[in-house]
Amino acid sequence: MKTKNQTVNASWRDYYDLCKPKVVALLLLTSVVGVVLASPAGDISLFILIVSTIGIGLGAAAGAVINQVVERDSDSRMARTENRPLPQGRVSQQNAFIFAVMMAAASVFILTAWINITTAVLTFASMIGYAVVYTMYLKKATPQNIVIGGLAGATPPLLGWTAVTGSIDPHGVLLVLIIYTWTPPHFWALAIHRRDDYAKVNLPMLPVTHGIEFTKYSILGYTVLMFISTLLPYLAYMRGEIYLIAAVLLGLYFFYKVFMLMFSSRKNAAISTFVYSINYLMMLFIAMVIDHYFAADFSQYLCENFQYKCY
Repeated sequence: MKTKNQTVNASWRDYYDLCKPKVVALLLLTSVVGVVLASPAGDISLFILIVSTIGIGLGAAAGAVINQVVERDSDSRMARTENRPLPQGRVSQQNAFIFAVMMAAASVFILTAWINITTAVLTFASMIGYAVVYTMYLKKATPQNIVIGGLAGATPPLLGWTAVTGSIDPHGVLLVLIIYTWTPPHFWALAIHRRDDYAKVNLPMLPVTHGIEFTKYSILGYTVLMFISTLLPYLAYMRGEIYLIAAVLLGLYFFYKVFMLMFSSRKNAAISTFVYSINYLMMLFIAMVIDHYFAADFSQYLCENFQYKCY
């Protein structure tokens, strides 16, 4: 690790890596789904889709960079993060912070000028919630940090929704609820896998403060809440049978992964659960889009072949 003053010339790749592109890509997938679901099938505005994705993506990336600026010292002592651009001295903290501020400003400007003020305010609030409230305070203060601070990372589908409607809709909030309840099982599985890393830097993650067994049962509890929340779009007549089938099947396999984590002796059970949780969220939101466009045809098929929902 280089010291603060030993930075070398940074490449575009270093700044790209600072943005946590894989994390931002998942968030943007959910925001795009929000745009699609808030639009009538077949009548989506490509301008809103593209511009809102750019604006929301810049806000998410800015939050990711600020997170790494704040956590440079702890990142340098953790195996998972020690090779990031800041701990390695490839980018200085000052330059990274300036980069984050520029992206945040661009995000607010783009969303305010070409989308709407509601989306701009919510995007900025989410960035502050993650980069400041969660990173600077909650993460070091309580093992429930991800539960309390998880809302900041759950808003992208609502941001996509408000980009179309300009207002907060209950259906958009349901999408937030799904990601909010998904976040603890997702993150705690990683925290179990990297428990020693977090203990080394004195971060009060649940496996460190309450033990791995307690964390496993906590993951199970939140997986139950997550599964219930994924059924709400169907029960609220927001989504149809295609989505319901996908939600149930994906959710049951999530339970299988959690039970393997709890009761198997496999060393990779925690990271396997973590990886599946990412794929789970991607497939669940893609299923919403498929249902959005093909729900009517599928309902007709069910009626003609099974006499189900014939009205």
